Amino acid sequence: MYNTILFDLDGTLTDPGLGITNSAAYALKKHGIEVADRTVLYPFIGPPLLDSFQRFYGFSEEQSEQAVADYREYFREKGLFENEVYSGVEELLQRLKESGKRLIIATSKPEEFAVKILKHFGLASYFDYIVGATMDSSRSKKGDVIAYALEVCGITDKTDVVMVGDREHDVLGAKENGLDSVGVLYGYGSREELEKAGATCVAETVEDILRFV
Repeated sequence: MYNTILFDLDGTLTDPGLGITNSAAYALKKHGIEVADRTVLYPFIGPPLLDSFQRFYGFSEEQSEQAVADYREYFREKGLFENEVYSGVEELLQRLKESGKRLIIATSKPEEFAVKILKHFGLASYFDYIVGATMDSSRSKKGDVIAYALEVCGITDKTDVVMVGDREHDVLGAKENGLDSVGVLYGYGSREELEKAGATCVAETVEDILRFV
């Protein structure tokens, strides 16, 4: 039984596919790269952007920093709300709160954007804390975000804390901080990815999360 539940945002609570891929395509176009099929940019959903531009397009660190700035130029104005809440998520959060759970957002998305998205969809009130990355990338990796969330929430006993997310970064970040994890399959990660990373359990649906936590 877990009393504190950390949630990833993208691919776990909301489907940000359109906004993230449009923003990434916008940034890549500024660097002379045209993307015909938006789905090839799905790997951008979840990991820190700085890493993704380097990993998937071979950008230098300097080029990646500029690409992230270009990405945010589009995302701040349009991509932020090219997004939708997964079916059943609000009901899940409501039931968890009613049962006395402490809910925390731990996302690699910049905190400023995470707060705006959660407020826009009426989900912010379910969370005791919303913790995200910093704009300057000094805190961007999921392990660092989770560590910061535990620190600001004053959590020292990790035995009743679990991380819920859809990508390997969520699982690995949880392990790095000594936490159990629930990998979700309705987002952008595969069962193979989540199990290989060492997820404590894997949820196929939003309803499964409630059973596990």
